[in-house]
Amino acid sequence: MPPAYRVSHLAALEAESIFVMREVVAELERPVLLFSGGKDSIVMLRLAEKAFAPARIPFPVMHVDTGHNFPEVLTYRDRRVAELGLHLVVASVPEALESGLVVEPSDGTRNRIQTPVLLDAVEKYRFDALFGGARRDEEKARAKERVFSFRDEFGQWDPKNQRPELWSLYNGRHHSGESIRVFPLSNWTELDVWHYIAQERLDLPSIYYAHERTVISRDGMLYAVNEFIAPRGAEQPFTAKVRYRTVGDASCTAAVESAADTVEKVIDEVAATRITERGATRGDDRVSEAAMEDRKREGYF
Repeated sequence: MPPAYRVSHLAALEAESIFVMREVVAELERPVLLFSGGKDSIVMLRLAEKAFAPARIPFPVMHVDTGHNFPEVLTYRDRRVAELGLHLVVASVPEALESGLVVEPSDGTRNRIQTPVLLDAVEKYRFDALFGGARRDEEKARAKERVFSFRDEFGQWDPKNQRPELWSLYNGRHHSGESIRVFPLSNWTELDVWHYIAQERLDLPSIYYAHERTVISRDGMLYAVNEFIAPRGAEQPFTAKVRYRTVGDASCTAAVESAADTVEKVIDEVAATRITERGATRGDDRVSEAAMEDRKREGYF
């Protein structure tokens, strides 16, 4: 009797994500992949490579650039885009500030004003599908969002009026001006992402691994001292061995203490943690209990 054929957990997730990407290209006209140089968007790029090989990836990538970046991540972004021969669209928050499209927030954090900049780029380039790297395990608002997430002509999401998704049937129908946010990694966890990074031997920005950095402790989180964050009052800078679990706006993304300087050590660390990367490191999610949902209603990723 021949041995039973079994598909591994990672292989099943990969196949599902590739199916989603192919479905988008088949159903919609002008997709784009949101690429920040973070681990989830790096995994999405690898999935896109596999989905359409041996052809080139049939859509551009877009970075909504707040101007508050980690240099290591920008360097990686540009190098990876060049390696794959992709067209990079940069939706620039600094340019939007200069043009008057948005106003600089009083707290100095630009995550909130990414939304109108993103929506302006969607309208300008007429994108009707945006691949995002959000996962359901990250945050409760993302946990209830569909793989194909419909957005109205204003880019807004209504969590009480979502389309049903039965089995692998996805509905990409929309009117002109409307769009679909697509999340191929919805059913992945942070641990799945790291196992896939190990399996595919994916290169990542160095800040994902343990390194020494000058930080301050603020609101129970460790923020790097840089041009966007300076000590306040009694805060004292100190050197710590840290790594970043997620990459975002440098003014509101914190590091975690860690000695994990290899993929294998990171996997062991993530397997033992009991708090999501956004809950542990994103100051912008702590504004209120519904901070993420409020932003997504307005058109955020």
